[in-house]
Amino acid sequence: MTEPVRDRLVLSGILLVLGAGWGLSVPLSRIAVSTGHLPFGLLFWQLLIGSVLLGGLLATRRRPFPLGWATLRVFVVIACLGTILPNSFSYRAAAHLPAGIMAIIIATVPMFAFPVALALGQDRFALRRLVGLCLGLLGVGLIAAPEASLPDPAMLAWIPVALIAPLCYGLEGNVVARWGLSGLDPVQALFGASVLGAIVMAPAALATGQFIDPRAGMGAPEWALVASALIHASVYAAYVWLVGRAGPVFAGQVAYVVTGFGVLWSMILLSETYAIWVWAALGVMLCGIALVQPRPRETLAPEAEAVDSQANAATEAR
Repeated sequence: MTEPVRDRLVLSGILLVLGAGWGLSVPLSRIAVSTGHLPFGLLFWQLLIGSVLLGGLLATRRRPFPLGWATLRVFVVIACLGTILPNSFSYRAAAHLPAGIMAIIIATVPMFAFPVALALGQDRFALRRLVGLCLGLLGVGLIAAPEASLPDPAMLAWIPVALIAPLCYGLEGNVVARWGLSGLDPVQALFGASVLGAIVMAPAALATGQFIDPRAGMGAPEWALVASALIHASVYAAYVWLVGRAGPVFAGQVAYVVTGFGVLWSMILLSETYAIWVWAALGVMLCGIALVQPRPRETLAPEAEAVDSQANAATEAR
């Protein structure tokens, strides 16, 4: 076996592991809200655990950590659009929707990102990607329209709530691509955003009575929250490494794997079953992702190229 082929297999294996890890966080979130834990309390512990893990990683790298008003703005944007807003709505929706449905809905991130990128001049119009966007919308429609696709028709009202999360992620990606990270690498940016988010969510959780006191006992929901936070921070750091090692287009294929494993883990851990319409929605959504995602030779906007270069340089420095 030649070295390039071996490297490709190794990188593909890493991609599968990352997707399986991220996909596992979908049913874990469902478990975390199963006993009534509310978003602010869940968010505080998620952000705090992520801060500790990422802070330890940064300490081992011993690289300068730039601070200033510019980096603070980056932390605010990523904390709000990348965690606080999307996860607040995701946790709300996860308490009412099957985890497999949530995994399919989160796959709509590229569908929201593409029109936003066009509006900001970050991307060029392409008919292929418009078709992908339409397929993504069709996938959501297949979940929402047929009565047999959801166990309870009352769940339909939570589909728009769940869609707020991928909308936020699509906005976040475009904002970062347009204005950059102000000298931060992606892991530094996520660490700063996690610390800021934890500082904001602590009083919010206490003031609203949503704080989760671990001294009350650690059951399955609490351990699911811990596991989800550790998985997210670990997989994100590994994903940044993969972008630098294999490029953003190759690494971006993790979206397919996350969705597929999110459904699979939900079936295994939660014994979920799905109507034929849900499987059709999954197939249509994956086709839509394939069309919306950029091809290897497509030219990125200068700002997007700069962000990719930042990620590559950061991972090479490690």
